[in-house]
Amino acid sequence: MEIDAALEYVQARQKGVLLTLKADGRPQASNVMYAVDDEGVIRISVTDSRAKTRNARRDPRVAVHVTSDDFWSYVVVEGEAELTPVAAAPDDDTVDQLVELYRAMQGEHADWDDYRRAMVTDGRLVLRVRPTHAYGMA
Repeated sequence: MEIDAALEYVQARQKGVLLTLKADGRPQASNVMYAVDDEGVIRISVTDSRAKTRNARRDPRVAVHVTSDDFWSYVVVEGEAELTPVAAAPDDDTVDQLVELYRAMQGEHADWDDYRRAMVTDGRLVLRVRPTHAYGMA
C-alpha cells in the first residue's frame, strides 16, 4: 500500500492503536487519539510515565493501527517514533505543540492557561510517527 493512500485513510479518522515494543520484544498496544499534520506525520499526545513512551524511547520502531467504524477495513502505518522533550513550562515549545495538536483534534479549549498548566503537571510530550511503510485493506 502506498503511504499517501494509507495517510488519507488515517487522516479521515482520529482513533487508533499505537504499537510499541516492550524490552522483551513483545508488542504493547495502547488506544490513542492522533492528528496527521501537513507533512504526513502522525502526532500523539503521551505522558512521560507511560509504558508506550518508555518503549518508544528505547526502541523507536512503532506502528499505528487504524480501523473503519464497521471494523472491516484497516490500515497500519509503520515508522520511527520521535519524542519531544517533556513539557517543563506552560510556555515552552512542547506545550505549544500540544496546543496545536489539541486544536487539530478537538478545536478550541475553554481555558488554554489551565490546559497549558495541566500539560506540565501531567508530564506530557508529543510522539511523532514519520511513516516509512504501510499496509492494510482500505
